[in-house]
Amino acid sequence: MTAKTYLSQARYLDMRIKSKLQQIDSLNELATTCTSVLTGMPRNPSASVSRMADAVCKIVDLQADINHDIDMLVDLKKEIMGVIKAVVNPEYQTLLEKRYLCFLAWEKIAVDMGYDLRYIHKLHTRALEDCKIPALSEVDTKRH
Repeated sequence: MTAKTYLSQARYLDMRIKSKLQQIDSLNELATTCTSVLTGMPRNPSASVSRMADAVCKIVDLQADINHDIDMLVDLKKEIMGVIKAVVNPEYQTLLEKRYLCFLAWEKIAVDMGYDLRYIHKLHTRALEDCKIPALSEVDTKRH
């Protein structure tokens, strides 16, 4: 695993959490939308009793998944922070923190640090070369 791949894990996990939160919003909207159809036809007794109850169950399950993912994200960010702190150059540390812990865009990082975008990319390459990522087996056993 490259340093960039290792450091990027937090961003992808954060995106998954945000996606699940959007799903919860969608399910909440579905659960609060009340529509009823009145017909004289008898209902199938095995059919779902309530759309709202189904949505609430899915929301609860999704929230449990999100809580698990958030715990993983916090642990992963601690690991990444340790890797970044091991980099000797404070400028590299700042760049890596802004990119891999704050998830800032390259343009924003360049403005914040007062550098040209091309120079930020060069700094990033150098910073990644200085990163000492944990052994792959250590990372896998902690995460699974």
